Amino acid sequence: MKAAVYRKFGAAHEVFAIEQFAPVKPAAGELLIAVKASGVNPSDVKNRAGVVMNTMPYEFIVPHSDGAGIVSEVGEGVDKSWLGKRVWVWNAQFRRQLGTAAQFVTLPVGQVAELPSRSHFAMGASLGIPAMTAYRAVTCGTPIADANVLVNGASGNVGRLAVQMAKLLGAKRVIGLVGDPQRAQHVHEAGADHVIGYRDDDREKQIEALVGPRGIDRIIEVEWGSNFEFDLSVIRPEGEIYVYGSAGQMKPAISIQQLMLTGVTMHFRSVYLLPESVRQEAAQRINIWLGKGLLNVPVVDTFSLEEIAEAHRAVEQRRVHGHVVLQID
Repeated sequence: MKAAVYRKFGAAHEVFAIEQFAPVKPAAGELLIAVKASGVNPSDVKNRAGVVMNTMPYEFIVPHSDGAGIVSEVGEGVDKSWLGKRVWVWNAQFRRQLGTAAQFVTLPVGQVAELPSRSHFAMGASLGIPAMTAYRAVTCGTPIADANVLVNGASGNVGRLAVQMAKLLGAKRVIGLVGDPQRAQHVHEAGADHVIGYRDDDREKQIEALVGPRGIDRIIEVEWGSNFEFDLSVIRPEGEIYVYGSAGQMKPAISIQQLMLTGVTMHFRSVYLLPESVRQEAAQRINIWLGKGLLNVPVVDTFSLEEIAEAHRAVEQRRVHGHVVLQID
């Protein structure tokens, strides 16, 4: 098979190469999938750049955790009805050497879900990390029905999906915060009731005008380290904050007294470590929404396998407002 590999960390255009080697035969409980699309996420870019770890854990790595394709072979104990099914996958390269940036990937059946017929492969390859992060953000903790929800970074891939899912699960009001006014329309189209610029000097007053002095029930936070003071200023007493990122400030100085006086419940989660039961629940619910055409997952830029370095640069430079995908022959 043909695959994109890197043998050292570094800049995309310096470390990527296209190589040929045999697909891995599926063992018991596994599926061999002919990959048709491979999703490119920020975490894939950081892994390749050496941001996450200092030493290569393998001789080489085939990147990307998310993908979609067709099941071509099943291992022992796997129902043969999987053969020929269109599927989407997750965690393909988490603590594993071989991800989805290849013509084939072999995975445990528990990391695979059938792709609804109305969803194309590029959409399926855009689901794993973003959609499961968003799903966990809106379902973790107390029910979100009738809640006032604030989504920070609402124009990002996770944020935009969280806006949609919050509305689908009955949130009373969803407010999206965006850094670029040009992205506000995308967030409105996703179903946000209101969109506010996170650089607005009066953003706290705008939020209070919408929800009253009681405050926000649930905050979905992409940049906790930089935003925690703002979050604590608008969250209601005993409210909840779901944190899935903090790239800009990894070690914020937080007042424990302020947290205690607010009584806020913090949820810190990594999508890679979600329990299997949560993943299966998320996959089922996501598929129901996809099957009914209720989720919009915009794929805004596609590249060939040979163009993987350019795809990584597009994600690094944030040139696109949507999902970046490799189309694989």
